[in-house]
Amino acid sequence: MAPLRHKNFRSLWAATVFSATGTFIQTVAGSWLMFELTGSSTWVGLMVASATLPLLFLSLISGALADMFDRAKLMLVAQGIMGGSAVAMSLLTYLDLMRPGLLLGLGLVLGSGVALNIPAWQALLPELVPRGLVASAVALQSAAFNTARAVGPALGGAIVVAYGAEAGFGVNAITYLAVIVVLILIQPQLEIRQREEASMGSAISLGLRYARFTPGFRRLLGLVALFSVTGAVVQATLPVHTDHLGGSAGAYGILLGAMGAGALCGAFLRNRLFAKADRSTVPHTIVLFGLAGITLGLAPNLVVAFLAMLVVGLCWLLTLSTLNATAQLMSPGWIRGRAMSLYTLAFAGIMPLGSILSGVLADWIGTPGALIAFSSGSALLGLASPRFGVPRLEDVESPEFSDEAPPPHDLDESHEGGPVIVLNTWRIDPDDLAEFTSLMDQVRMVRLRTGAYRWRLFRNVSDPTLITELFAVAGWEEHMAQHGRIDTASAAILARARAFDREGGPRNRHLIAIDVAHPPDFDELVARHEMMHMVDGSVPAADQES
Repeated sequence: MAPLRHKNFRSLWAATVFSATGTFIQTVAGSWLMFELTGSSTWVGLMVASATLPLLFLSLISGALADMFDRAKLMLVAQGIMGGSAVAMSLLTYLDLMRPGLLLGLGLVLGSGVALNIPAWQALLPELVPRGLVASAVALQSAAFNTARAVGPALGGAIVVAYGAEAGFGVNAITYLAVIVVLILIQPQLEIRQREEASMGSAISLGLRYARFTPGFRRLLGLVALFSVTGAVVQATLPVHTDHLGGSAGAYGILLGAMGAGALCGAFLRNRLFAKADRSTVPHTIVLFGLAGITLGLAPNLVVAFLAMLVVGLCWLLTLSTLNATAQLMSPGWIRGRAMSLYTLAFAGIMPLGSILSGVLADWIGTPGALIAFSSGSALLGLASPRFGVPRLEDVESPEFSDEAPPPHDLDESHEGGPVIVLNTWRIDPDDLAEFTSLMDQVRMVRLRTGAYRWRLFRNVSDPTLITELFAVAGWEEHMAQHGRIDTASAAILARARAFDREGGPRNRHLIAIDVAHPPDFDELVARHEMMHMVDGSVPAADQES
């Protein structure tokens, strides 16, 4: 509960509980209305998918925006988009003008707001609490979401039965106001951070390279994506499966509420369960999730289905809160928006594919068969998950940066130029070649995840003791920013590589493409560059040329 001592987090957390309740009311209203309009599991699966399908196409853009612009203001725009879509759904349903295609289209608009909101919110969270409380803050955020899951669906079912789907959409529109008010109040209090200054294409490419060349983060994304596909079947088929079990909209809401109640229990039991575990609990929770899904598919009545949904919610929360907090702590602040957008893409962006596939399969073989098939996939994934090598949350080492590092983005336009090619040449002992090349593979990862788009290692043909590293960066300002992205662990790798040179430090050269009509001030450029190298430790101790 420690994060709740921080006022800004507490205010936004409380608003999130209210808004998330409206989201689940919206989910019940939208899914049930689509079922009434079409009677098709495929259409219901599409409607469930609409809230997250835009993440497939917008996540990377949203993540880059979250690093390039004010995250709180970005969330305000997202809340406006979602609220406007909910208002339109309510009015069109009330006027009896709603059609399946129109309902799906508005769901996609709302999903676009979700795609814009999630990376900004996840990247903002570590700015609201100390880094040591991030894992607890993520768990509390999950608790807020699942408190809403416990209350919202049952409330949504009651509202739809009593007043119709239009009332559910209207209530959801009102709940967005709570988040908007809180964001307006806390935005001036947030610390002004240094933001990325790059084109959208460059920012997205850098985010992709970061994930590609950070092995632990890349494997985590793979595990999340597979769990998302196999786990989507529960929510995608639940409306039709409830009807199959003889339930109504109210029963559907109660079953979703059971999932929320189980997740809420998981949020508050999480620390106790993890404290007793001597190894990762994620494989166990994924396997148990799959078994609960199979039980749901085989359930003979609503009571058994209710119990299965409790376990589904418990394991859903424990799995995703752990993986989400792990991703947050693995990501440095300069790229956290893009890193979390990739996490969102791997989870919520991929989930619509699972929703659609499970909906189609349910139309072919029935909801029980679809639930059993996909949930079996979850159980198998849990058994195989240790092979992904994702570290335990408690073992994650968060990136740390030197306090002496100057801001990487305070250069004026006279320093623009590029591309930049950096050459580092070592004279090594032949006996050290195997150890050196092994270490240089780690150096390659550092260069590529911090901004380089090309990297090669060359050996001099006439003098095999000379080894040259070459890497290319898009521009001089990007290379300067690259120095600010080197954390202490990466700096230690570079220092170890530097020590292999037999002459006290490798020879270093920087080649920059310049505009001959407007050359930069090279004296200032070189002085600034040398200061950056002194801080991050990447410059050779011996002779240096720029």
